[in-house]
Amino acid sequence: MPPSCCGCLSQYTHHHLVAFLLTFFSYVLLHASRKTFSNVKVSISTQWTPSIQNDSAPAFSPSETWEDNHLFADEKQATLFLGALDSIFLFSYAVGLYLSGVIGDRVNLRYVLCVGLCGSAAVEFVFGTLTEWLHIYNIYLYCFLWILNGLLQSAVWPCVVAVMGNWFGKTGRGFVFGLWSACASVGNILGAFLASSVLKYGYEYAFLVTSVVQFAGGIVVFFGLLTSPKEVGLSLESETGLGPVETDTDSHKPLMSDEEDEVEVEVYARRYEAAAEQLDEPPVQPPQAISFLQAFCLPGVLPYSLAYACLKLVNYSFFFWLPFYLSSNYRWKETEADRLSVWYDVGGIIGGTVQGLISDFMGKRAPVLALSLALAMGALVGYSRSPNDQVINAVLLATTGFFIGGPSNMISSAISADLGRQEALRGSKEALATVTGIVDGTGSIGAAAGQYLVSLIESKLGWMSVFYFFIVMTGGSIVFITPLLLKELRAMWRDRRARRRQL
Repeated sequence: MPPSCCGCLSQYTHHHLVAFLLTFFSYVLLHASRKTFSNVKVSISTQWTPSIQNDSAPAFSPSETWEDNHLFADEKQATLFLGALDSIFLFSYAVGLYLSGVIGDRVNLRYVLCVGLCGSAAVEFVFGTLTEWLHIYNIYLYCFLWILNGLLQSAVWPCVVAVMGNWFGKTGRGFVFGLWSACASVGNILGAFLASSVLKYGYEYAFLVTSVVQFAGGIVVFFGLLTSPKEVGLSLESETGLGPVETDTDSHKPLMSDEEDEVEVEVYARRYEAAAEQLDEPPVQPPQAISFLQAFCLPGVLPYSLAYACLKLVNYSFFFWLPFYLSSNYRWKETEADRLSVWYDVGGIIGGTVQGLISDFMGKRAPVLALSLALAMGALVGYSRSPNDQVINAVLLATTGFFIGGPSNMISSAISADLGRQEALRGSKEALATVTGIVDGTGSIGAAAGQYLVSLIESKLGWMSVFYFFIVMTGGSIVFITPLLLKELRAMWRDRRARRRQL
């Protein structure tokens, strides 16, 4: 029987809390700035088309600026380009994940993480704020900046997962990582509220606020984050969590004791003998990082990567297009659509935590994933038929987020950490960032292809066909994890029969 959550949490120190919070909020800030782009798409589309052709919103700039600098003839062309920018970002993000995972296992994780956070903040400031202030409207510049942004942002996720994997052992990992993986959803909520709060002043101020906050967060992480328990004299034990590197035999003795002098002599004698033995032994070499191909061939990495490619396509389609869908399909105000879209993330936060906790108690991940994904297909059917009512829409959104965002959070965090710390890596533990990069990178390739397909399907066939596409992709995720599901179900059946025999 897996240990209780209270027992798992009791082993952690304040160092764990600091590592948890700093990695959590670093990705919160990254996702808040990323969410800004999806929340201001209507305003950007309005700004990039001539005012005479645009009746969706009042212009933010003088009419002469519109006619001199507009990029597209109408909003449909602008929408297609916004979809192309999403795909460009995700393709570069996917390529960067494969590279940054390998780099993260070889370079100090704190340096890689801070370069990603601060560099991405600077690029987003130039993309959304500086170009608007200087009235620079250029398709090629936007594409270049978004490619660079994808590469820089890709450095963050493998690093924060690797840091969390260093600090938190396998015991209770599903619950801890399920709670921690809410960082993306919390970032989406924060980004939506920040963007909607300043959008009335112009979309460039939404980019300004989130990029400045993200840059400041990168500075805090650089000076405050400890990437490994070894930096404070702790070592990671295999299953029971963390223990001190140097364990005193009198650590559980009473403070005052008649045997105090004898115990001290024994302890110091043992320390002296241990130190003498260590002088004779050759120095222990740090574990070597495995190659990209070796990491890709680890058990479970390929099926989970392919499943995540399908699932991330659906999850990121909601991330990138939900505010636009709510605004264009129901004719709600852009600020209302931004705030309503956070209910999808609320469902994802609850789903990731609850499903991670259940998988800890079961000791298995695949059955929980498969059941949630099957229910997600039904939730997608229900949401596609949501009436023009904000309360009902919010409830259906939260339900859909629970069954889609929850499994997505599990695969990208807890399961990636499991794969990067499995038995096959007993000789080399420097693979967590590489494995995380492979899983998330493959998922980002699927998401990148999906973003352009979403805009294409919507323009040709309408939003209902887009939801049918989501249902098919969710079913594809179940297909890819089916071999792992059958394997874990057989293992559970054997364990159950063994327990019955013992009774």
